Parts: sequence; C-alpha cells; structure tokens
Amino acid sequence: MTEQEMGAGTQVLLHASTPEALNRARNNAVNLAKQWPNSEVEIVANAGAVRAALEQTHATDACLRLCENTLQRLDLQCPEHLQTVPAAVVWIVERQKQGWHYLSA
Repeated sequence: MTEQEMGAGTQVLLHASTPEALNRARNNAVNLAKQWPNSEVEIVANAGAVRAALEQTHATDACLRLCENTLQRLDLQCPEHLQTVPAAVVWIVERQKQGWHYLSA
C-alpha cells in the first residue's frame, strides 16, 4: 500500500469542547491531512471551544462545525465563512452512525 492510499476513504470526527481541545483538534486535523490526504476530517466544537474558534481563525476552519446550541447560549454570531450544526452531541452520534471515527481532542 502506498502512502497516498493510506487513509483513503477514512472519515474522522474530532470533538473539541474547550479552547485547549480545539487547539489539539486543529493540530490533529493538520497532521491527518498531511499523512492521509485522501481522508475526510471534521472538527465539531461546542462549549468553550466555540468562543475560541471565533476568536482565532485557522487553516482548518473549512472543516470546522460550530454547535448552534452553544452559539445561542453564549449569544454569539457565526461568521459566514464557518459552518454550524444544530447540536454537537447529535452531530457526533449521527456521524458515528455513518461510520465516522470519533476522537475526543
């Protein structure tokens, strides 16, 4: 198996609920993309990670999904360049049902 074939079709969901976890998830996403360029990665952020995501942009923002429940609870607005999910917990379960690999950052 070639290095480019490794990870092909793999779907990884990284969950971040704190600013520190968001930093780890972002680093993990970058490392996954380097090692497995044919994989798909999402970062779902809730709780304290949402505010942190809004405060600092990152190269992984295209794969970031912010929890709408957290945005509403904190009275925050999501910029247009970021995507949201209605509830992080439901998104995580749905992705797992679809066969995604879940990692808590």
